[in-house]
Amino acid sequence: MPRITVISPPFQSHAQPLSVLAGALSRAGSDVTFACAPPFAQLAEEARASFVPLTVTPNANTGVARSTSQGVRESARLEEFLGSTREGAIAALLTQSRHRGQDMLAGPEKVLAEIRGLQERLAPDWFVVDQLSYSVTLALHCLGLPFATFCPGHPTYLPHGPEALFGVPYAWPRAVRPSAGELAELRRAALGNDLAFTERFAAVARRHAPQVQAPGRAFALTSRRAVVFNYPRFSWLPKHPPSGARFLHGGHCVPPNERGPGDEWEGVVGRLESTAGRLVLIALGTFLSARDDVLAMLIRGIRSHCPDVAIVVAAGDSAPALARFAGPKVHVARVVPQRWLLSRVDAMVHHGGNNSFTECVASATPALILPFSSDQFSIAHDAERARLAMCLNPATLTEVDAGTAVRKLLERVPEGLPRWSEALRRRGPQWTADRLLDAMGSPAVSR
Repeated sequence: MPRITVISPPFQSHAQPLSVLAGALSRAGSDVTFACAPPFAQLAEEARASFVPLTVTPNANTGVARSTSQGVRESARLEEFLGSTREGAIAALLTQSRHRGQDMLAGPEKVLAEIRGLQERLAPDWFVVDQLSYSVTLALHCLGLPFATFCPGHPTYLPHGPEALFGVPYAWPRAVRPSAGELAELRRAALGNDLAFTERFAAVARRHAPQVQAPGRAFALTSRRAVVFNYPRFSWLPKHPPSGARFLHGGHCVPPNERGPGDEWEGVVGRLESTAGRLVLIALGTFLSARDDVLAMLIRGIRSHCPDVAIVVAAGDSAPALARFAGPKVHVARVVPQRWLLSRVDAMVHHGGNNSFTECVASATPALILPFSSDQFSIAHDAERARLAMCLNPATLTEVDAGTAVRKLLERVPEGLPRWSEALRRRGPQWTADRLLDAMGSPAVSR
């Protein structure tokens, strides 16, 4: 029975899929430990994995970013980021680029010491690490410990060539088209991060592991044995150069048996279904639920142009500001059981996050995507190209645009959705776990 430690950063959108993979590895016959910040211990219990507390970054998001307890500097960066999303795509991406060093490579020496201690205590055969936890990947490289890489976002988060830069979308949806000058500015900022991260990686490795091979380009440092992409295998995605690692496109991380949320939510959905013919979910993720202006516009637009539709809104800390919309056909909640709701709704409006995108495809739920930041523009492009969803620019969104788009989704399912939904259902976390065990030299028990 292989001993595996799954390490997650303290972000709900990362810890949730990683914990589902941990559960799949456990079902496949492995002794799995889930290592994350203390507030995420419940995810380990749900996955039937052991839990050890490990905090690898001072940033955190336990489900609603603004409500998560964290330091003053981290909170200030969050507010700056949220403000930048009001200015459009490039402003948001440039802000994220400025924050990258503090957000993604904080305290690498401290993390190295903690990973060394974890190895001494648990003695796992190998680790699974979130690709965006650069300090953890660097620590495992320096310590010479075997690991598999889990890519939580778009596959191009792992650069596919020297021209590819982390933080610069590889492609854009039709609704979001930056100018050449804006793209040049973004590429300069991303290149600066690329060089700075690589230099810092090299300095840490020289100081703590001069005997190991130099880590090379920081953003490209991953497992040489297995890389898991929580994403469909679209034919047009850039090909990563051969590295000896197996690239596994698991498609999604929806558990095979989603737990019901209980009588309260059953009652909410039953009430809404009794008042309207169709049900739409609006959820902009754990960070962007703070954009109450966009949420309000979506509610108004859908109510105006889709009169026979009821709405569930995941509003985060915006719930009090949006309470005025609550009524027989609108339910506003701080958090929602999204994966469960996707089995009940007729369409979803989301921000293009990896989890929302893949969960919608796996559940065959039509979607309207409003990309704000990060890899959401690349995901929105792929969704359009595969004819899985519609996309609008949140910076120029109007009530008419939002309501009309949702009405079209309800009238006609995107033509690529049935095919890709079937393809993703044939994969998923158990498919990934079995092949990951094989790639890491640990034969799976469940087939």
